[in-house]
Amino acid sequence: MEQGPGTGSLTTLGEKSCLTPSKHTNVRTRRETRRIVDKLETQHPDADTELHYSTPFELLVATILSAQSTDQRVNMVTPALFKRYPDAAALARATASELEPRIHSTGFFRAKSKALIAMAQALVESHGGEVPADINALVALPGVGRKTANVVLGHALGVPGLPVDRHVLRVANRIGIADSDDPEIVELQLCRAMPEPRWTRTSDTLILHGRRICRPRPLCEQCVVRDDCAYFRLVVSRARDGKAPRKTPRKKPSRGRR
Repeated sequence: MEQGPGTGSLTTLGEKSCLTPSKHTNVRTRRETRRIVDKLETQHPDADTELHYSTPFELLVATILSAQSTDQRVNMVTPALFKRYPDAAALARATASELEPRIHSTGFFRAKSKALIAMAQALVESHGGEVPADINALVALPGVGRKTANVVLGHALGVPGLPVDRHVLRVANRIGIADSDDPEIVELQLCRAMPEPRWTRTSDTLILHGRRICRPRPLCEQCVVRDDCAYFRLVVSRARDGKAPRKTPRKKPSRGRR
């Protein structure tokens, strides 16, 4: 996948999973972003993926299942699933008719079943049944996008990665440490601001903050970075004062070929 000049390009150095940096407007400085993330980490010291797994393969399967579902629901399904299909070779031999009932409760079970079997077959055929520790190899697998790849890299394979889901998008844009509706641009902006060893923890912290505090209807009174938050300052506090919300103009970065 090629990126235009406004979005950066995929790094070719080693196995790092983030996009290469480029300059963007309307985002906090690196120092400000790190200070804000530091404060958020004090509110969520237990930040980690909530999916249960014991191997990179299990986390890959669980993350694919978590699309349009909840981690809690996936965790109810995976113990029996992993017992029946403990590795890629076992899952590659599965049929849709036997797999679909096992994952039905996670939603979109037909599409997920097809993706899981094809993913396992690709692992067996191209990677000896092992999950590759490389972003480009992972996103080439059926059913695996950048978010899923970054989850597996950062949590199970020890490779820096910063997954961006809907919670990260919402929280980062509200606070002002990112400025885009595009997950890849937000990934770029956050990676540019945070040290590599903190990429995965930063994502986990923003995800938990989005689930617990900065929900679609945010619990601003419980937020430790409320005083730093652009959304609270321009929308919530003004509404409480009877003033019309203010919006910060968002300058769209130029988009090249994707």
